[in-house]
Amino acid sequence: MNMEAVMGVLLGIGLGAACGFRIFVPLLVASIAIRGGFLTVTPEFAWLGGTAALVTLSVATLLEIAAYYIPVIDHTLDVLGAPAAIIAGTILAAGFIGHMDPMLKWGLAAIAGGGAAGIIHGGMAAIRGAASAATGGMGNSIVTTAETASASIIAVLACVLPVLGVLLAGTAIYFLVRMGLKLKRKLARSGNGPAGNSAA
Repeated sequence: MNMEAVMGVLLGIGLGAACGFRIFVPLLVASIAIRGGFLTVTPEFAWLGGTAALVTLSVATLLEIAAYYIPVIDHTLDVLGAPAAIIAGTILAAGFIGHMDPMLKWGLAAIAGGGAAGIIHGGMAAIRGAASAATGGMGNSIVTTAETASASIIAVLACVLPVLGVLLAGTAIYFLVRMGLKLKRKLARSGNGPAGNSAA
């Protein structure tokens, strides 16, 4: 693979990973970049730079962001959004991976783009749940704002500096996995605490 192909793979992975924070934000960023001539996408994904895609993604992005600020709806979106984030991350990653064997292309897109999106989405859902339990739902808006900002920053960086975008996404995955394991251990300890022992 030449350097251009490598950059394309990194770009796709970075955008795909950003879907874990917000599904439509990276798609909208990619649509704007393609329409503006800043990015080149594979022919089968040229529609992403069209007017219809731009308008649809703009509306979808606004609705998604607004919905996450509603405490009851955000939990539902976390559940329903998991497979959607993986699918969006896979598709977006595949759109920027250059010419290669289709099996390899979609396998790489699914593992790197979709997999990263799934891990990030799951980690953020766990953090939102913990924040909601600790603050009675009041802290959800902070988590939501951080997610939107992270999706935007990683998506833009992936378009401008793909290496940095992937590094930032990798850092996010590392911390989210660590935080998830810490929360799991904390829940396990609370289950084995005095209340748990007395129940036994």
